[in-house]
Amino acid sequence: MNLEALKLYEHLPNYTYDDYKKWEGDWELIAGVPYAMAPAPVKLHQKLVGMIFAQIESSLEKCSECEALIDSDWKIDSQTVLKPDVALVCGDENPDFISKTPELIFEVLSPSTAKRDEGLKFSIYEQEGVKYYVLVYPDALMARIYKNDNFRFVKMGECDTERFEFNDLRCPLSFDFDFLFKKFRR
Repeated sequence: MNLEALKLYEHLPNYTYDDYKKWEGDWELIAGVPYAMAPAPVKLHQKLVGMIFAQIESSLEKCSECEALIDSDWKIDSQTVLKPDVALVCGDENPDFISKTPELIFEVLSPSTAKRDEGLKFSIYEQEGVKYYVLVYPDALMARIYKNDNFRFVKMGECDTERFEFNDLRCPLSFDFDFLFKKFRR
């Protein structure tokens, strides 16, 4: 790290999960630095999140070891807390927050979150071993699917009318992207 970067780093705030719990509003905490969440998402974003959750939840009827969660805190460590739009979490007994790495995360992008979802959160999810990361693009009615291969995301494809099989999850599921996007096509 060069001297200028070190000087800048010394002036960054360094908050912890205990600080985070006291804040009002919606925040994420990444390496001790707070990030304000965007204002309430537009209706399309909320509908897509709800439909993603419902599809995953219905596929879990015969698998009790996993659960689908919306906008739940994932405490990675004392200085990093993220809120995936939808997460599939397996074997996590913690009642307060996600404490185990999710197997599958969906993020529905908005103009105010796209850079963070495609950059910083992409890297964190990759390094933490999230098995699948799905970026949903509401304007294009399309999703990009990434699979983690030895802590590197590999693009599996783009889906808009396809069904994608997440076969190697603890609770395998088939996700119908056509069903997700169909009612929003003009």
